[in-house]
Amino acid sequence: MDKKSNFRRGSVELLVLHLLNQRDYYGYELTQIMKTQSDGVMDIPVGSLYPALYKLIDNGYISDYKKQIGKRLTRVYYHLEPAGKERLDLILQDYYSTNRAIQSILNYEGSDGDS
Repeated sequence: MDKKSNFRRGSVELLVLHLLNQRDYYGYELTQIMKTQSDGVMDIPVGSLYPALYKLIDNGYISDYKKQIGKRLTRVYYHLEPAGKERLDLILQDYYSTNRAIQSILNYEGSDGDS
């Protein structure tokens, strides 16, 4: 059974859109930034990232293009489209409101007389 949190896996769309909002990246580069910036918590295997990228492309949130690197290497870069920026804004609003609600519940200590 996979012991990774569904919460973390569900965060991939948010993280990818956020990173692509900064600039275009290629797939492996996205995984390394997520891993490094999260101190290894968000260690997304490349094989798990690509289905998420393809879904984002299919939904029109991102696009891809090939770029020649050196004489023989070609990389596929991903680019945030305007619909992806709108999706990112929506997800961030939901994330922040959900985070506040969860924090409020986690901070609840109950009181006498409450059931």
